[in-house]
Amino acid sequence: MNNSELAETLASQTGTTKADARKAVDLVFAAIAEAAAKGEEVSLNGFGKFKVKDAPAREGRNPANGETIQIAASRKLTFTVAKAVKDKLNG
Repeated sequence: MNNSELAETLASQTGTTKADARKAVDLVFAAIAEAAAKGEEVSLNGFGKFKVKDAPAREGRNPANGETIQIAASRKLTFTVAKAVKDKLNG
């Protein structure tokens, strides 16, 4: 399922237009991205949590020539699924 399909499902279940539903979907994802950029945790009850984790700098290898390279520190967005969704997936 992609953003358009999600918006279409939302529109059909709420009786709104597809354009309004698409705006709502885009706003939700923008809000999650904005909170993540600030380092905040986003918890969606019954669905899961988005958390920002720091990945430290480390050494790696260039696969083409085996040369050692430095991989810079970065921040990663992780998702942990809620128990209700796990239960639904596993019957």
